[in-house]
Amino acid sequence: MSDTASELPVTIAGTGSYLPEKILTNADLELMVETSDDWITSRTGIKERRIAAEGEHTSHLATNAARKAMEQAGLDPAELNLIIVATITPDTLTPATACYVQQNLGALNAVAFDISAACSGFLFAMKIAKRLISTGAFENALIVGAEKLSSFVNWEDRSTAVLFGDGAGAAILTRGEEGGGEILATEIGTDGSQTHLLNIPGGGSACPITSKNADKQLATLAMLGKEVFKHAVTRMRDSANQVIERSGLKAEDIKLVIPHQANLRIIDAISKRLAVPSDRVFVNLHKYGNTSAAACAIALDEAHRSGKFEKGDHIVLVAFGAGLTWAAAAVRW
Repeated sequence: MSDTASELPVTIAGTGSYLPEKILTNADLELMVETSDDWITSRTGIKERRIAAEGEHTSHLATNAARKAMEQAGLDPAELNLIIVATITPDTLTPATACYVQQNLGALNAVAFDISAACSGFLFAMKIAKRLISTGAFENALIVGAEKLSSFVNWEDRSTAVLFGDGAGAAILTRGEEGGGEILATEIGTDGSQTHLLNIPGGGSACPITSKNADKQLATLAMLGKEVFKHAVTRMRDSANQVIERSGLKAEDIKLVIPHQANLRIIDAISKRLAVPSDRVFVNLHKYGNTSAAACAIALDEAHRSGKFEKGDHIVLVAFGAGLTWAAAAVRW
């Protein structure tokens, strides 16, 4: 689903990210499950990931990232209009994690809600916020991708336990000026016929966790990795190409591609299919693993703060996740 011409330009005014202090290395995982550093690194590119502390919830991660983005944008909590938190690991099924973030920030004038689009969630939130700002409904928005995946990992399953980590990333979107920084195009999509490839089967109304099934690890991530890989490469390539084309760009115009950080092999495949050299593709997967909805947001903030792109540069963000979902955005900074 693509966007149409905006009435008002929308820009990214600030970014922020937060990673928990605890580091879980591949060597640590060797003591927990039958695996090895060589096995994990060769198949995924991951060397370590962050794990939230006891009592540190998704809303806490999101709040810390949000504060950094708001500080960079020079936005006071009272001025904030809209809060969208993308997560598949909410603090509670209800109320929304965004409501806890609103409370933590003291942003009592904002509307707050969650969306669930797995690893594509941050870019889904970007599209929604962009549309609401471009039509004049809101002046600004805080979008956050935040996950505490460590609470939903089966630490006895080496096929998934090695992949995921905790963290949060955020961005402030505001009305822009003609010719200035702007989110040029966004793309989102879903294929609900592939829900079985990546899911958390238990914990919802279809399969409540009870005393009879509590020992079956049903409220943990399950994935058919090879099938996910094939869909991920195709969908990410297509959605990225669509926003590049609609923005009037070519591969050589792109300063940086920021892909979802799930697997180094997927990232390498996307780089080749977009004809963008690897030195213009941002990777932090080795440090954090797959943080789902937070991954693109954390990578955007790290790339921004480390000077990987400057004002006027074009960047492309692209993601893929459970649902199946996919999303992309082309941005002039």
